[in-house]
Amino acid sequence: MSKFSLAGEVWMFLRQNKKLWLLPIIVVLLIMGVLLVFAQTSALAPFIYTIF
Repeated sequence: MSKFSLAGEVWMFLRQNKKLWLLPIIVVLLIMGVLLVFAQTSALAPFIYTIF
């Protein structure tokens, strides 16, 4: 049995269980997380916080 990364295992779960509709939700959550991390470490933080 080969080792899958976390992303690979999630992808296999989505494909096998016919839950591909969850993919856009996961992508949006990842983008929001990256944006929030970027907002904490950037000089643009006040401008990004106004989005929320």
